[in-house]
Amino acid sequence: MAAYRCYYPAVLLILCSFSVFVVADTEDATLINGQDVTALNSPQTASKTAAQTAEQPAVEERQWEATASAAAADDQDRTPDTPAPGAEVQPVVPPVLPEPKDSFQEELVFRPLHSGDIYASFQFRTLWETDFMRGNKVSHYRLFPKSLGQVISKFSVRELHISFTQGYWRTMQWGQPFLPSPPGAELWVWFQDSVTDVDGTWKELTNVLSGIFCASLNFIDSTNTVEPSASFKPLGIGNETDPRFLRYATLPREIVCTENLTPWKKLLPCGSKAGLAVLLKSEKLFHSSFHSQTVHIRPVCQDWQCKTTSWELRQTLNVVFDLHTSGQSKREWSLFKMFSRTLTEACPLASSSKIYIDITDNPQGEQFELTPATTLLSQAVVLGDRRTFSVYDLTQQATFGNTRSLNLLIRWKSSEGDMLRPLLHAERYVAGYGLQTGEIHTLMYNNHPYRSFPVLLLDSVPWYLRLYIHTLTVTSKGKDNNPSFIHYQPSKDRVRPHLLEMLVQLPPNSVTEVTVQFERALLKWTEYTPDPNHGFYVGSSVISSLVPSIVAMDTNSTRERPLFSSFFPCKEESSYFVRVYTEPLLVNLPTPDFSMPYNVICLTCTVVAVGYGSLYNLLTRSFQIEEPSPGLAKRIANVIRKMRGVPPL
Repeated sequence: MAAYRCYYPAVLLILCSFSVFVVADTEDATLINGQDVTALNSPQTASKTAAQTAEQPAVEERQWEATASAAAADDQDRTPDTPAPGAEVQPVVPPVLPEPKDSFQEELVFRPLHSGDIYASFQFRTLWETDFMRGNKVSHYRLFPKSLGQVISKFSVRELHISFTQGYWRTMQWGQPFLPSPPGAELWVWFQDSVTDVDGTWKELTNVLSGIFCASLNFIDSTNTVEPSASFKPLGIGNETDPRFLRYATLPREIVCTENLTPWKKLLPCGSKAGLAVLLKSEKLFHSSFHSQTVHIRPVCQDWQCKTTSWELRQTLNVVFDLHTSGQSKREWSLFKMFSRTLTEACPLASSSKIYIDITDNPQGEQFELTPATTLLSQAVVLGDRRTFSVYDLTQQATFGNTRSLNLLIRWKSSEGDMLRPLLHAERYVAGYGLQTGEIHTLMYNNHPYRSFPVLLLDSVPWYLRLYIHTLTVTSKGKDNNPSFIHYQPSKDRVRPHLLEMLVQLPPNSVTEVTVQFERALLKWTEYTPDPNHGFYVGSSVISSLVPSIVAMDTNSTRERPLFSSFFPCKEESSYFVRVYTEPLLVNLPTPDFSMPYNVICLTCTVVAVGYGSLYNLLTRSFQIEEPSPGLAKRIANVIRKMRGVPPL
């Protein structure tokens, strides 16, 4: 027992001694690391430092070794700010880089239509002063959505424009929209010049965007992708770009639903929790005549000299509510009737949150009554016309009044008045009979009374409609109108579609018709859709033009303007840029009777079961002969014969 009592103190003594030696070694190492610079600059401690560093690894020797020539050069090149030998060297602190600045704005524009309908346009803009393309990886995202920022950085995207639209915009009834889009889904992207494999990057990008927006963009392939040479110029910085880095595709049959709206709202800084986004209620938005949501990303200039650039994310949502679809009994609209909600606050992250109501056609309140009234008015040049708007600033608490809730009410007084016809309008339809040949007719209207202007027409036709390009005719007022520019890329079966671009001059107050004949191809039975008798959709034609403006426009980009009036860049004061989409075409192709394979299968199975089955049974069955059993008398006789030893009968 005495041995055990002495054992424990001995163990404790050994452990304490070991810990003292470890602490001493640690202090020596810390002293060496803390005095190495001083010893290097001090002649008195040079030998001691050399002896200490000799025991360290070779890496430390290369790090702190200083030759005599280097020291002499240091003495000659030392500036007044350089510390003298022996002085304490302060650690160099890297400069703190300023964090990227970002801002967010939101707007809601209402345009009462003479038919009693109302056009509502949401505008959300996120501006970020950063550059993804200089190799610096951005890890901090504040207002700009991280999912889109990573897409821009990974795939070297210069510009990205995507839209999802349900319905067709009726230009002659509703006028020109602030930002047009074709029915279905549209995607066009400009890539950076550093991208080597544009087609492969385009394919990967469509798959990623399909997951972000819960859409069928993964069905975009080479059969519905084109490379326009003149249309879809960059909307951001720089207009001169190699068209090889541009890709454009449409899905005219894409159905837009809540699954597309939900991820679109999540891109907003406040989501759908505050600000104008609380009005985005899916059951109300989709219960309308027209619904379109878009996402546009582009680089923009911060000043008129373009010394600093930023990335702009523009999210827009356009809705047209009509009396018949919404079940309104009288011509009266309010925020609660349109969206089933009212506004209580602005987005806390928004630097600007405003509501604009177009009162240009209602200067004295003859057409409709606006409640609550506001004294804040604003004028802006929109689509070549000067418009007047009543403005409600949601960042001001006085806007909500005592009820702390804003519910705008528009009550119509008179249904009289005519809408100003748009200067540029287009239509398209399919002519002909039978399922072999046909014609595509595109009509372009110039409603200006005395001025002509050129338009750029883009047509992308699927490969199964084989165009006869020699039958292309362009006529205006009964006379031939020769295009000044034509770019045609023929299709390849199951590889790429037709691409036709033309620059046509539209005479004043005229209708220009473009006609081309085509032949329908017979598809393989695996290439037909699940409902082939419904028909096949052909994407809309795209018409781009600089339309003469009624009033002089301000091209100064530094001036504060509403978001809905400053998307398309314009360098001329006498015209403005307009893009018009026609209706998508629904074409019937030669379709076999898909009930015949079912009948053939049934007949074949019957023949095999009845005919071949019986023959096979006869060929493979084994037959055996069985003797009939003898009668009772014969069996008794055999028993007696067996007892007598006589063979049976």
